[in-house]
Formats: sequence, structure tokens, C-alpha cells
Amino acid sequence: MNLTEALVPETDGGAPLVPVVGAGGKKTALYALANLLDRAVVTATVRIPIFDEHVARVVVTDDPAAAVESAGPEDWPLGVVPEREGDRYRGYEPDAVNALAERDLDAVLVKADGARMREFKAPGEDEPRLPDGADAVLAIASVQVVGHPLTAEYVHRPERVAALTDRDVGDTVRAEDVAAVLADPAGGRKNVPDDATVIPVLNKVDDDDWERTARTVARGVHERADVPYVALTRLNRGELVATV
Repeated sequence: MNLTEALVPETDGGAPLVPVVGAGGKKTALYALANLLDRAVVTATVRIPIFDEHVARVVVTDDPAAAVESAGPEDWPLGVVPEREGDRYRGYEPDAVNALAERDLDAVLVKADGARMREFKAPGEDEPRLPDGADAVLAIASVQVVGHPLTAEYVHRPERVAALTDRDVGDTVRAEDVAAVLADPAGGRKNVPDDATVIPVLNKVDDDDWERTARTVARGVHERADVPYVALTRLNRGELVATV
């Protein structure tokens, strides 16, 4: 199994619709997958940093489906967004993203929440913004948050993580804390449509020590939630380390 096989599901019809949530590699996942596939679209339901350098072309449009239909061979992977705001693009309403999955594509890859470049997070009250046609939701965390303090320096919304794990802000993040948040219906599984598969992704598994830690997290996820597997990745290299 390679990275795309692990993270982009096969579908009976239409393009796989794959929102990505969490922290510690979310945008890297979008761009890595997009560039490993022949015909992939990158988009968002929330604000997303300017990403023109990561795709062949970005189209700013109120009609993303038309942009996909008119794309030429040189335009893949294609980014579609509705508007630019300073150093970011705005995201579409989830229904507009649902419509993209009806096109002839290898995948529609969607940034569906924010994390302010942190290693780990729990979702806010109004997120994630998931299309109801999602096939798989990638819930990402950096394994390298383990051992760091549960503070805003490393964790987005540390108080929400603390509430889900029965810890205090400032405590050291443990492997079991990462597992608990990824598996929680108010954490990595929040707002996931009934028909979608949750695939937890532990990123930055950069050496054997981090792989051992990641496997501990993965076991904790399986103890708490019914997921097909946990993917261990080095997304900055486009690599799948293992599925657990």
C-alpha cells in the first residue's frame, strides 16, 4: 500500500471526496496527495493560505465545477477557491464542494478546518466544515507533539484538548492523549458524515523512535474507535511509513 492507496478511498462512482482536518501536516497532506494523483482538485471550506506554488494552477471562481470542466492537461493538480483575502483564500460552502465530486477526477481534497501551524488540535465549536458527501475524513496529528507541553505553542485550542483528555493546560502531552482526541466524537471524528470513513493520520514519523511512539498512539486509537487503520506518514516526503 502506498500513500494514495491508504488515504484516498475507492468509490463506486464519482470522485473520492476527502476532507482533511486536524494539525501537524494537513496542508502538506493536501499538496502531497494532489501531486501524486493525475487529476486532483485542491479546495477548502475554510480559509486557506495562498497555495499557488503547490499546484499547477489556481482558479478563483464562483463556479468551481466549470473550472474543473475547462481545465487542460497542463492544469493538474488544480486549485479552486472563491475569493482571495490578503494572504489567504476563502473557502466554499460545503455544498459547492459536494458538487465537485460528481466530476471525472481522481480526488477532491478539502481543507476543512484551521490549526495555525500547530502540531495538534481539537476542533472549535463551528468546525470542521465537512461536506456531507465526504467519502473519507483524514484526521491528522503530528506524533512529534508527544513530550511537549499542552500549551498554545504546540497545540491549537489546548483548553479543548485538555477537556477531551482530562488533563490540564501545561501538562506534558502523552501518546494516549493524542489517541484520545483522534478517536473522540468531539475530536478527530467530529461532524463526520455517517457514510464516511475516518482515517487517523499520524504524521512526522521521521525515525524509528517516532514510529514506536506512533504505534502506541495507533493502538490507543483502536481501543477507542472503530477505524480501518491508522496511517503513519512522512507527508513532506509523500511517504507512507505503515498502516496499523
